[in-house]
Amino acid sequence: MFIVIGIMFCGIALGYLFREKAMLRKLGKPINYTICFLLFLLGISVGGNSEVMNHLPLLGGQALLLAFAGTFGSIMAAWIIYHFFFRKEK
Repeated sequence: MFIVIGIMFCGIALGYLFREKAMLRKLGKPINYTICFLLFLLGISVGGNSEVMNHLPLLGGQALLLAFAGTFGSIMAAWIIYHFFFRKEK
């Protein structure tokens, strides 16, 4: 896991150093296609794993709960920040 995070930070550093190069601006489409291809391969891997497929209803329920809790927490945090920092006094 640390290797993946380290590689990502190296990419961020290189992107920051070479951000003025025209070549980096042309990488958007190939990167999007690569990400879609990797997601497709991930779907094949998940679909081929019988243990994951057997537990999909449980995993889906947990994912729904996490998504709802994350969204609710973000909305509450935004409301609190707005209330204390951005609301104009009447």
